Amino acid sequence: MTLDLILGALVTAGLLVYLTVALVRPERF
Repeated sequence: MTLDLILGALVTAGLLVYLTVALVRPERF
């Protein structure tokens, strides 16, 4: 894997986790 693919995967995973937490715990945001 190239560095671009790894960075893209990390950013996508981070956004998915952030959105999930924001939906599950809206009082924290």
